[in-house]
Amino acid sequence: MPNTQGAPTKHGSDLMARLIEVMAALRTPGSGCPWDLEQTFKTIAPYTIEEAYEVADAITRENMPDLKEELGDLLLQVVYHARMAEEQGSFTFADVADGITTKMIRRHPHVFGSAEARAAGAAKGFWERAKAEEKRARAAQRAMAGAPDPAPQSLLDAVPVSFPALPRAVKLQGEAAKVGFDWPSLEPVFAKMKEELAELEDSINRSEQAKVEEEYGDLLFVLANVARHLEIDPEASLRAANQKFVRRFRRIEEKLRARGKAPAQSNLEEMDALWNEAKAEERSGG
Repeated sequence: MPNTQGAPTKHGSDLMARLIEVMAALRTPGSGCPWDLEQTFKTIAPYTIEEAYEVADAITRENMPDLKEELGDLLLQVVYHARMAEEQGSFTFADVADGITTKMIRRHPHVFGSAEARAAGAAKGFWERAKAEEKRARAAQRAMAGAPDPAPQSLLDAVPVSFPALPRAVKLQGEAAKVGFDWPSLEPVFAKMKEELAELEDSINRSEQAKVEEEYGDLLFVLANVARHLEIDPEASLRAANQKFVRRFRRIEEKLRARGKAPAQSNLEEMDALWNEAKAEERSGG
């Protein structure tokens, strides 16, 4: 929206600089915030993950005011980590911004490249080739600096261990698929899913708790593979299912309140009937 009040316009770069200054003040010994001064990369990391999830939640709820706030909280996390790195002499926020800007330009020659590159468009597999070239370049830089070569890597090392288990399963399967370790269609994946479900049922019948947990994990892993073959995000699908459950259970509570009751004063038969009513209302748009 244009500025019609005659007030000076706030530029993003100025506001970003101000945020960096605020974080520096919070981390200044003697005058900063005691809590902020105590934090480390490890203690802040859980907050970073939490803020990313809250961004995703605001998007799912299509709540733009919340999304604006949550994006700010997530941005603060980036500034926080960059400030701690600067204190150690490792890198600065400017290095972070410059690095990702350079990477995006390098990986999009069809947007930022020569006229010929723009005309050619995005070639299939270019993103993967670009990442592979970047990896080779980093190895060459280490060699020039006399740094020892790291231990031989697995293809799967590219998937961070800290990822949530469900999306990590999809990414692990995707990395293996790049070299042909994958089923050619969904049919054998479904067959594997049924096999894992049967094995889970068998371990439950045998009351083998350790085996139950193992087989349950195997079932979740193959369900993640189903999602990958269907090209859907299992995490987003599960979040949607969670929201649906919350929405329908709240409707049960509303209907029970109308009867002067609470869920604890009801029973499964009554609540199941109300669940079906809530389900029918959603499908009919009521």
